[in-house]
Amino acid sequence: MTTQTREQCESLDLHDPLRALRDQFALPDGVIYLDGNSLGARPRASAARAAEVVSEEWGVGLIRSWNTAGWFELPQRLGNKLAPLVGAGENEVVVTDTTSINLFKVLAAAVRVQQTRDPSRKVIVSEASNFPTDLYIAQGLADLLQQGYSLRLVNSPAEIDAAVGADTAVLMLTHVNYKSGEMLDMAGLTELAHARGVLTVWDLCHSAGAVPVALNASKADYAIGCTYKYLNGGPGSPAFVWVAPALRDAFWQPLSGWWGHAAPFAMEPQYRPVDGVRRFLCGTQPVTSMAMVECGLDIFAQTNMQVLRAKSLLLTDLFIELVESRCGHHPLTLVTPRDHARRGSQVSFEHPEGYAVMQALIERGVIGDYREPRIIRFGFTPLYTSFTEVWDAVEILRDVLDSGSFRDERFLKRSTVT
Repeated sequence: MTTQTREQCESLDLHDPLRALRDQFALPDGVIYLDGNSLGARPRASAARAAEVVSEEWGVGLIRSWNTAGWFELPQRLGNKLAPLVGAGENEVVVTDTTSINLFKVLAAAVRVQQTRDPSRKVIVSEASNFPTDLYIAQGLADLLQQGYSLRLVNSPAEIDAAVGADTAVLMLTHVNYKSGEMLDMAGLTELAHARGVLTVWDLCHSAGAVPVALNASKADYAIGCTYKYLNGGPGSPAFVWVAPALRDAFWQPLSGWWGHAAPFAMEPQYRPVDGVRRFLCGTQPVTSMAMVECGLDIFAQTNMQVLRAKSLLLTDLFIELVESRCGHHPLTLVTPRDHARRGSQVSFEHPEGYAVMQALIERGVIGDYREPRIIRFGFTPLYTSFTEVWDAVEILRDVLDSGSFRDERFLKRSTVT
């Protein structure tokens, strides 16, 4: 893409097939929001939906709403709406708990499967640059199991081949890297793992709703992800879990709570797991938060991942082109792959004073975020990000860098959340 003027960006917006969907989000005036890869914008419908749950379903229906308002079926209903976005089938996904908790469930289930196949396999392989919670959960599980279980980290995707061997139980990877935005070859790496007797666990937090995902077609084994990034479910909204049909009923997951019981209201003293992916539920669900997830998923139902992906690549291509052509004289280093097949829906640059640069941008109304070390991240959500916003964001970035305003002392003070 070669876009030389703001007017050309306006023309791209005018002909954008997703243009009308932007109106379904409550975006504040004077803000260019490029952080949907961390927290998605609020669907307009979510405020009314939350009020309905609180005022009517809880306030009037009270406990009857578990039946009359469909609260009990929410995890499965939301899972079925989410499934097409990740290449899963009907009744293969449930929305529940957090990403970290769901990762513990599927990682433990995968290890348990491997214990029956080949108990000598006791290594979990992952990337050192994987999202920290994934590594922490794997470390915690290995410590809990003891008996020689360990986590083996590689420094780049190129090292995965050599790291996966006869001692490996699970290959645990994030499909799109949270810092670099690099997208891995799910089908290829899953094939590599299976050829060596290894199961795969995929983290889709930066993929679901951002890039096409094909869990069944890729023959993946387990997958988890969140709903508060590109799926726009709201801060702390529940995560989701998918398990390949062939593995779902092999073992129940270790957090065997009553919502995963075959007959939860029989109140039996012994655990008896339900058939299917619902056995990966644990305890009582956060209904208000879950209800808002549906508002975001209902917007996705009005388009498809192919259209979203096409716009995502146009947006990220444009951003890279404009930053390099107009800010190239500054010490910015592109971290995100240029290759479309290896790029998610974000662009990351390194800058020696990245934190201060991002704080100066935020003060000017361009909201991205910062990740150690020195990385400024910009997320592009095709549902509501416009081409004109990309142009304007780069103009503000250029001014912040050219003027050196980011060196002001107030931009150096670290906040708790970066």
